[in-house]
Amino acid sequence: MIVTSSAIKNGVFEDKYGKRGTQFSPNGMPTYSIPFEIKDVPEGTKSFAVVLEDKDAITASGFVWIHWLIANLERTSVQENESQTATDYVQGANSWASVLGKFELEEASAYAGMAPPNCLHRYELIVYALDTKLDLKAGFRFNDLHFAMQGHILDQAMVMGTYDV
Repeated sequence: MIVTSSAIKNGVFEDKYGKRGTQFSPNGMPTYSIPFEIKDVPEGTKSFAVVLEDKDAITASGFVWIHWLIANLERTSVQENESQTATDYVQGANSWASVLGKFELEEASAYAGMAPPNCLHRYELIVYALDTKLDLKAGFRFNDLHFAMQGHILDQAMVMGTYDV
């Protein structure tokens, strides 16, 4: 399986998908989500789960920052900015839900773009091909996704890009 994103140019996410973009939530979170495509899907795939994470966030926040969680994606492409309007997959809570209580769950259950506070960060988009759909509701957390996928992962693929301060 292969995952690609046209949002990444020469290893770098384009500005519009993060803090140098033009679309933000009322609380200032970048919301213009990245597009991606999945190819060479394994036989028996019923759905995909997607995680966009920033392991370099540990240097600033103390934990891996979750930017986007998707479950029950049943197609092989997602268009840019689709996080705002998609209804055919379930989105989980990003890390803003854990850090700032003032964020509404709906706002934190969608794409939260790149906004590294201290240095260049690497962002990994990880796609899991699953042999089932998952019993997850909007706003699910990363641990819910992690445990729900156990025993159902047929394959996984990752693409990485950077975003700088």
